[in-house]
Amino acid sequence: MHVKARCLAAGAALWLALVASWPVAAETVDVKYRGPVDLAKFQCTGELDSSVVKRVCYNAEHSYMLIRLKQVWYHYCEIDQGTVSALLAAESKGSFYYSNIKDSGTGGKFGCRDKPVPEF
Repeated sequence: MHVKARCLAAGAALWLALVASWPVAAETVDVKYRGPVDLAKFQCTGELDSSVVKRVCYNAEHSYMLIRLKQVWYHYCEIDQGTVSALLAAESKGSFYYSNIKDSGTGGKFGCRDKPVPEF
């Protein structure tokens, strides 16, 4: 009986080692007004406990943020790390987003309409 248990444990350990060595599938999201973006070059949050802001991904090198509001991904250009950090620290992420980040129909402070959109 002990031999069987050791074999099962060794088999489980081998399986876990193999799974851990498999490449992680890239996550790609469809961003409104842009199209598919691979998240490999972003630092992303997990699911957030917010009724509006569900996930945030940021690329500091390009000052570029992706944000999922409910089920739709949007992008923002030339957005500084401080603003992204303040968003994540805000008691109400939705209120912070609407007051400090959301663009008007004309582009706004961080809107990508009149700024270069980074290529990845």
